Amino acid sequence: MTFTIPIDNGDSVKTAEADSQRTLYPYVTGTSIVAIKYKDGVLMASDMGGSYGSTLRYKNIERMKAIGKHSLLGASGEISDFQEILRYLDELVLNDNMWDDGNSLGPKEVHNYLTRVMYNRRNKFNPLWNTLVLGGVKNGESYLGMVSMIGVSFEDNHVATGFGNHLARPILRDEWHADLSFEDGVKLLEKCMRVLLYRDRSAINKLQIAKITEEGVTVSQPYSLKTFWEFKAFNNPTAGAEGSW
Repeated sequence: MTFTIPIDNGDSVKTAEADSQRTLYPYVTGTSIVAIKYKDGVLMASDMGGSYGSTLRYKNIERMKAIGKHSLLGASGEISDFQEILRYLDELVLNDNMWDDGNSLGPKEVHNYLTRVMYNRRNKFNPLWNTLVLGGVKNGESYLGMVSMIGVSFEDNHVATGFGNHLARPILRDEWHADLSFEDGVKLLEKCMRVLLYRDRSAINKLQIAKITEEGVTVSQPYSLKTFWEFKAFNNPTAGAEGSW
């Protein structure tokens, strides 16, 4: 792309090459995603906050989306980059549907595709500033995986992004088991989201929980958790700290 710049004396113009435009650092970001397998499929939780720097400016951002027939995607990080990823996936699903061969992309294929996209953009020094969680069910098998902004990916029975990787995963390691019912799975995710609300300044008390089974994707309406803020450590967080006011 080229554009013209007037010379100061106004007598002539010159042509300059436009700089390459990249997301150099995140602007509006979402915080943790927490997801688990349960006996019928996959459950995923996300709050609806969008932070503009350190300001919780947006409080109605949905960060979980159905992908095709068998997959559910959640994203932490830059919201505009997540929208770009959704555009990629819309084209992928549309192209797959155009074959009309009776087959459809499963969660493992979508996860592998996202891994290649993230790694490719990282190699071009133009990364997508997101950490993605991909869950799904196809042919009776549940699938759950994660991919980072530099293309590092893995599968597990439970995953979390952001602060959830530090604060929620220990809870999941202690309490998760393969035969979790839907109700118990929701309670476990709510426990994780409550801890994140207490400890993560970017988290808000407005969340959604999504599930994916053989029947498809269901995303709950936004709701709030019951909280308790009268713990002594909350009322006087610097008590006993040397050099504090």
